[in-house]
Amino acid sequence: MQSISLLIKPASSLCNLRCQYCFYHDVSEHRLIPSYGMMPVERLEAIVRQAFAESDGPVTFAFQGGEPTLAGLDFYQRLVSFAKKYNVKSKPVHFALQTNGQVINEEWADFLSEHRFLVGLSLDGDKAIHDAMRQDANGKGSFNQVMRAVNYFRQSGVEFNILTVINSLVARHIEKIYRFYRKNNFDYLQFIPCLPPLGADPKDISFSLSAERYSQFLKKLFDLWANDFIQGQYVSIRYFDNLVRMIAGEQPELCGMNGSCSCQFVIESDGSVYPCDFYVTDEWRLGYVGDQSFEQLGTSEKAKSFLAQPGSRLDLCDKCEWLPLCRGGCRRDRELPGPGSDLGKNQFCEAYQTFFPYAWPRLRQLAMQYKSGQLPGQVNG
Repeated sequence: MQSISLLIKPASSLCNLRCQYCFYHDVSEHRLIPSYGMMPVERLEAIVRQAFAESDGPVTFAFQGGEPTLAGLDFYQRLVSFAKKYNVKSKPVHFALQTNGQVINEEWADFLSEHRFLVGLSLDGDKAIHDAMRQDANGKGSFNQVMRAVNYFRQSGVEFNILTVINSLVARHIEKIYRFYRKNNFDYLQFIPCLPPLGADPKDISFSLSAERYSQFLKKLFDLWANDFIQGQYVSIRYFDNLVRMIAGEQPELCGMNGSCSCQFVIESDGSVYPCDFYVTDEWRLGYVGDQSFEQLGTSEKAKSFLAQPGSRLDLCDKCEWLPLCRGGCRRDRELPGPGSDLGKNQFCEAYQTFFPYAWPRLRQLAMQYKSGQLPGQVNG
């Protein structure tokens, strides 16, 4: 394989927070076994060994949860040692970690910096907004620990970006949140629409994001972002960065903007492999690391069935002038309420139908500036 990118869940669905909107808690509850516990270090070694044996190019090890830091710092120290041991052809290696920041201390930060981990740190705005949704098992907010992690990251020189879930509360207060982020010099931002539980109607979920609310969110955030750029204060917002690049003729790097799914190789702590982080369910298990090669897993009948995406192209989309930018969106955003996996229109279609005409003149201008080299060329990965 030309390159291999793995998303590993070393602590399965285990987490030290109880965020109200956690999509992976919901996904794991749809499995026969909700949590597979901690990944044994022997399985980690097997994954690393197989990745380097099969890849002809760069190898990426990304870690997510649950909360991946619960596996312990020693787990990641062993990861680095395994990478050195099995990377006999000196292939480029990339490490990434998504964390809620609760256990980050100086030792963690020094390690992540030394080995050049790209870190995604979950933060949903200022203290009041963040703590309303992201609490521990005792109902205590997690904001102070996140900001403590920020300080450790900056002291150690860790490269990190902020990951914010757009739930209904965040969407209502995006200007306040954006100002807070700018005040704290957070220049690399990812805003991720909140997912309703599998099979649920978003209208029945209190924290869900309606299309109307999402449209208001996108317009307000875009205004703030574009105005800052005009004033020479560029902030990387991954979704907007990708839109600019698409208009400039490049391919988006953000999953969900490509117009079709790809096999991601998501690995649970028991070694089971899945095609997408949103579908780590028994139905979509491709197999197990060690039993088959990654190429075999990615071309299996189960993988082909997932990638086929029945019903993903609608007549309405084919006639829509914004299809080149929307491309149908993420598969999970097209899940219809109720049992089964039928796909319909993107739940945020109405939001895009109002946002794209609103932002188009400025997006097109920014794309022209990007092509001429007047925009920063690299966004957070």
